[in-house]
Amino acid sequence: MSERQSGSVKWFDSSKGFGFIQREGQDDVFVHYSAIRGDGFRSLEEGQQVEFETVASPKGLQARDVVVIGTAPETETPQ
Repeated sequence: MSERQSGSVKWFDSSKGFGFIQREGQDDVFVHYSAIRGDGFRSLEEGQQVEFETVASPKGLQARDVVVIGTAPETETPQ
């Protein structure tokens, strides 16, 4: 079992079911909706803080057992 890591969601396309997690000072990690822990519709939002494990795939590192540990920072709305 690999060591758990943390990062933030760089982007995630809910309609396609995948995106990328960015890690401080390291390469981004591919994430597929099936790797997100939870029931029902599984998705991530840009900027959310997540914890995950990584596995090697033919195309690079892929996240598994992804858990949201923090919400995305709020953006100010123009007034």
